[in-house]
Amino acid sequence: MTTARENTPQKRRGRRPAGEDTKAALLEAARAVFAENGYEGATVRAIAARAGVDAAMVNHWFGGKEGLFAKAVLHVPFDIDEVIETVTARGPEHLGESIVRTFLTRWDGAGSDTFAALIRSVTTKPEAMHTLKTVLINRIFAGVTQGTGKDRPELRASLCATQVIGIGMARYVAKIEPMASADIDTLVAAIAPTLQRYLTGDID
Repeated sequence: MTTARENTPQKRRGRRPAGEDTKAALLEAARAVFAENGYEGATVRAIAARAGVDAAMVNHWFGGKEGLFAKAVLHVPFDIDEVIETVTARGPEHLGESIVRTFLTRWDGAGSDTFAALIRSVTTKPEAMHTLKTVLINRIFAGVTQGTGKDRPELRASLCATQVIGIGMARYVAKIEPMASADIDTLVAAIAPTLQRYLTGDID
């Protein structure tokens, strides 16, 4: 006699198939594990276990841990030119507010693991430091400061970078309270004036 249980389709168990869903799962898991442990502390086994796949899939899709790190972390999850356009849209007098709000909004979303992974890995992976410098200083803040017409744009760009990296470190890596759980409007009000001075004020 056939029972109702036998007629009920059984939910598939086990690991994911070796397809595009596996690749996406590995990237998501890698960002989380690298964010928690940095490059040196993360293992292929831990990443694969987080993704629910066989560890061999890391080599299959990315050629190993370093290739996975490059794809998951060193490729920033936003369009740099679009960020610059967003930040500068309201004019030079609103740059401080726009920068803080834009970065926090993006990092509070999908980008927080990527940023945390970069920060945790800068002492052991020169590529992570290179990405931070290239993206924040050489691309985003250089583009923003040059558009203001103010003196010493390189210094202003690096000052902005230290402030933004510090925000990200405190909020997403060290998780210092109450900053880690503060709402974006509170942080914009507190931090934006400092960034605004770096960008358009007197820094002598």
